[in-house]
Amino acid sequence: MRERATELLIRPVRAEDAGAIVAIFNPIITAGVYTVFDTPFTIEAEREYIEHFPPRGVFYVAERGEDHRVVGFQSMEPFATYTHAFDHVGVIGTFIDLAQRRQGIGTRLSKVTFEAARGKGYEKLFTYVRADNPASLAFHLRLGFRIVGTAQRQAKIAGRYIDEIVIEKLL
Repeated sequence: MRERATELLIRPVRAEDAGAIVAIFNPIITAGVYTVFDTPFTIEAEREYIEHFPPRGVFYVAERGEDHRVVGFQSMEPFATYTHAFDHVGVIGTFIDLAQRRQGIGTRLSKVTFEAARGKGYEKLFTYVRADNPASLAFHLRLGFRIVGTAQRQAKIAGRYIDEIVIEKLL
């Protein structure tokens, strides 16, 4: 088992984090087994995303204290903006550097994100987990998410269908 990250700063994302986020995200995408994202991001596109992130959203990075390296990030956005009926629901995503997984980084990010989400009026978080990613499902279940159902053949990547498990957490 790897050592847990002891000195970890969880802080709001900044536009200058775009390169670090892409450096974490793109290897996860390229691996093709952890996410349904299938196209790597550019630093410019990520910077644009950060700069235009929804005001009610929550976006944090985990920065390692010893070298100030970003080792993970978590974002939560409104579920829908076309109606106020879903204003209490957020959609969350968590991404940890592949070399830094299983060190408590996602749990630490989640604690801060959940609190910030409550502060912005969210009552429920919602996400999808690839059915072939049991580690991610176990992580979310430990955080208090529950399985709502399975969206069969939800994604199609490289000609292969992938089911996604629909999960939610009441805050």
